[in-house]
Amino acid sequence: MALLTPETTRWVAAATALVFVLASVSFVVPASGSVSPVAFDDTVKTGGTSVDVRTAEVEGFEVPLAQVHFSRYRYVIGYYDVRTAAADVSTPESARQFGDPLAVFVTDYATVSPDLDGDGYLRTEHNRNPDWTKASEASFVVGSGARVPSGPITVPFSDADAARSFADAHGGEVVDWATLRDRAGDPLSSRLTAFESSVAAHHEWANGTTAASDALFDRPVSTVVGEDAPTVEAAVTSAPANTTVYVPAGTYSVDAVDLNRSVTLRGAGRDTRLVGDGNGSVVHLRADRSAVGNLAIAGVGGVGTRRVRASNESVDWDTRVELAYGRGDAGVVLDGANESAVRGVEIDTPASGIIARESADSVVDGVTVRGADEPSDGFMGVVLIGERAVVQDSTFIDGRDGVYTHRADGSVVRDNRMEDGRYGVHQMYTSEALVAGNVVRGDRIGVVLMTRPVGNLVVGNDVRESDFGFMPAGSDTYVADNVFAGNDYGMDVSGDRQVYVGNVVAGNGVGVRGSSTFPTNVVVRNDIVDNDVRVESSLGPMRTWTAGGEGNYWGDLPLEDADADGVYDRAYQPSGPVDAELGREPGALALSESPAMRALRRARDAVSGLRGSGVVDAAPRTEPVRPETLAALNATEETDD
Repeated sequence: MALLTPETTRWVAAATALVFVLASVSFVVPASGSVSPVAFDDTVKTGGTSVDVRTAEVEGFEVPLAQVHFSRYRYVIGYYDVRTAAADVSTPESARQFGDPLAVFVTDYATVSPDLDGDGYLRTEHNRNPDWTKASEASFVVGSGARVPSGPITVPFSDADAARSFADAHGGEVVDWATLRDRAGDPLSSRLTAFESSVAAHHEWANGTTAASDALFDRPVSTVVGEDAPTVEAAVTSAPANTTVYVPAGTYSVDAVDLNRSVTLRGAGRDTRLVGDGNGSVVHLRADRSAVGNLAIAGVGGVGTRRVRASNESVDWDTRVELAYGRGDAGVVLDGANESAVRGVEIDTPASGIIARESADSVVDGVTVRGADEPSDGFMGVVLIGERAVVQDSTFIDGRDGVYTHRADGSVVRDNRMEDGRYGVHQMYTSEALVAGNVVRGDRIGVVLMTRPVGNLVVGNDVRESDFGFMPAGSDTYVADNVFAGNDYGMDVSGDRQVYVGNVVAGNGVGVRGSSTFPTNVVVRNDIVDNDVRVESSLGPMRTWTAGGEGNYWGDLPLEDADADGVYDRAYQPSGPVDAELGREPGALALSESPAMRALRRARDAVSGLRGSGVVDAAPRTEPVRPETLAALNATEETDD
């Protein structure tokens, strides 16, 4: 046993007192008596996307709801998606942390004459509000034409005949609650396989889309500025479709260059400079399969955002967002220019670099955008609005955000570098996008996902020297194989049904912040080492970061692995007052093996719903998941020193 210094003795005494306080208040009394549904506004809400919820509120269609009452969780959990509720109540993680589901209620469409409009949105006769019914007694229509903006929905009915009638009219299959739970509760291995398949599909689409854009830069030259036309504007106006306007090296003053046909504007590299008058955007692509490449742009206007006047109440929500983020000044604007491309362009801008509005399958490749020195003075490197696009192999220095997306579902942002801005990649209302292989240095946040998106993929990024490495919202995000090192905070575990696997979180002030209100996230096979604080967690119940017998690597802990199976023999609580100090304070090991702590661990492991915030790893690893990456990080630190 380690010798206890006076300082350590005081620390041990304080920690012991805290342990007994926690032990005295940590158990939730199981709920008893009958359970009735509550108003949905009184639940802790999850599931669905902000776009679904907001659009339903504005347009008045239905989003089927569920609410779950657990035996050892003080709050009722409300779900904007019935299938998500079915999946969550089926997992052993939920049983461990919430207890048993005492009751699950779903909205009942049997008595409100449901129908689908032309968009497939669910509506009720005279906009009547559905009541609640027990999920265990309900019938569910799956695979029908009913949907919300993010995808198909499951529609519940208290009456099986009403469910069959709806399915006859709108397609789909009628199943009971047990079948819905079985289908929704995919094991982790199946989810990982699906995520990896989605990553591969995104890369395949991006590769094909980029390859298709190559032809835009192989078009024959029809017009040379200075030889065939006196100005860039005149050359673009006179060039036939599907040809190239070539701009030799030199500096060209331009007002606004509009590509209204499928034309490519190509320069001789950075020695070809287009300089605007500082009062707006410089180059506009307004036609499908138009392109600009191999030149530099300056003289961009300084307006980053154009807001709607407060008195104009008739403007809808999407228009407000588009005006705020997508109608500012930029070096290049793509406006309804599908399958277009910006390649090898350097842009100096006080506002945005490139804005792509409703320009599906477009490509931004190999560009460099230098923004304002102070993030608050500038705007975005690239803005994607309304359609998916590829942004790759580009560099964004200073300015506000490197890449900002709004409802650009399915986009791919990969292999870029962001430095000294506000956010590296900033996704708003964007789902099922891939953010991969990006390098971020010195930003406030490396990658941030906002407004309850669904199904995003954040893979293989490297964020260092920033305030926060990764901060998500929403659900079903795949966070894999990233490096978050040397930041104030490494990564945030929030939202619901997120999966974190294979990440290296090292050398941060705080390694991981657990901020989800309830613990449905999976955090396994990560290396979380050498952080000043391993885990910071103060909200919600105890979270178990173990799945399928697999946990995480927390460094070389002074614990036993008697059977040499690569897993320490007892659970580890990195956020706990004692375990957090293992390997740091000499007295921590002695206190952790005291009778009081042993009893508390046995209770925590045996009884679901142990009250108190924090994180426990039931199968902490003895060896790292990615030793080569950790070795490379250590070598970098030694070189820096």
